[in-house]
Amino acid sequence: MPISTNVNADAFRHAMTCFASGVTAITTREAGLPSGMLATSVCSLSVDPATMLVCINKSASAHDVILRTKKFAVNLLSADQTAVAKRFTSSRGAERFEPGQWQDGSTGSPILIGAVVVFDCNLIAVHDGFTHSIMVGQLADATVNEDMATDCLLWHRRDFAQSTLRAA
Repeated sequence: MPISTNVNADAFRHAMTCFASGVTAITTREAGLPSGMLATSVCSLSVDPATMLVCINKSASAHDVILRTKKFAVNLLSADQTAVAKRFTSSRGAERFEPGQWQDGSTGSPILIGAVVVFDCNLIAVHDGFTHSIMVGQLADATVNEDMATDCLLWHRRDFAQSTLRAA
């Protein structure tokens, strides 16, 4: 049972804009058709076994597809892939996937060419998270963009930003 607080939903959303989060495209494929959504609630869960945690809104079109296919990929967008992110926010279904920008991963999920890193996962657990499902994926494959000059795309204060490394 949730604990009552004095923070309403709008105040909570506003406070969460202070977190800079990597922009990821969570993707899957069913009956040959790609499906996906953008997400910032993504993190590593464990090294052994190698697992990722993603939080997916139950109303998202990709939610039930992931539950049925039991597979998904986490694609961390690079700073120069803002157009991909905007396409995901302005389109629906397979229209989100620009031809030539995607290839199939080892699970069959769409993998974004040029992403900073891609985690291709098999869904192994789902937990209730109120408006969201907390999905746990075990890695089938991971692809790292070895171009260390590639910055990731961030979502911060309701706008896109990019990571910049500073010397220690």
